[in-house]
Amino acid sequence: MSDDRSGAGDPSRTLELLWRRDGDRAGRRGPRPALTLDGIVAAATELADAEGLGALTMRRVAQALGIAPMSLYTYVPGRAELLDLMLDAAYAAMPRTGHGDRPWRDRLSSVARQNWELYRRHPWAALVCTARPPLGPGMMAKYEHELRAFDGTGLSDVERDAALTYLLGFVQAAARAAAEVAAARTASAQTEAQWWAANGPLLAEVLDAQRYPTAARVGAAAGAAHDAAYDPAHAYEFGLARTLDGLGVLIEGGRPAGTAGG
Repeated sequence: MSDDRSGAGDPSRTLELLWRRDGDRAGRRGPRPALTLDGIVAAATELADAEGLGALTMRRVAQALGIAPMSLYTYVPGRAELLDLMLDAAYAAMPRTGHGDRPWRDRLSSVARQNWELYRRHPWAALVCTARPPLGPGMMAKYEHELRAFDGTGLSDVERDAALTYLLGFVQAAARAAAEVAAARTASAQTEAQWWAANGPLLAEVLDAQRYPTAARVGAAAGAAHDAAYDPAHAYEFGLARTLDGLGVLIEGGRPAGTAGG
């Protein structure tokens, strides 16, 4: 599990970079810069996509760009600030189609799916703690779009923010579990089916079904259904439905009639 978190760098410098308020390098005297901030972020993202956050160092990014590490520091102060730039760029690239007048469950399902797809494209993003989110243009556009999915639900502003946090927290947790399954598959060089085929016979010998009857029965049923002990896609779909059910109690079930639409 990664211990990376957003907002870990110099806040002032990070905000300047996120909002491109660090000055116009092209307009300064001296040699024209060989790189752009967007190009650096793209290279860093490509590296993290391919090898994970453990590979994301300033030295590795510099190597990918074909420059000396010290040259990279003239553009970005360090890895923490670079990670915030990567997250914000990923948020900015997310699709933002209009919510229209669809039922609230459909709108929130779309928000969840867009975040699930974000983590599928960039698995490293699911491992970053965003308790202090990068407050760049990508993050703010994402937040605005996702909050609007709650229009017509009758939620107060505080409830709307909490409901969105609840929904996105579920998606990130599901995506993190999916990333861990993928990492285990890569590390073992085996699919889930191959791993269970190799280890299942020994487990059958040591597992006392009479002592653990419920675990043996349910585990066997789930394993047969998913061809694995855990299916990330099924866990996501099942969990999303239950998450929306929970929000439905707040939106539809806990208010006087006519105060919660959608």
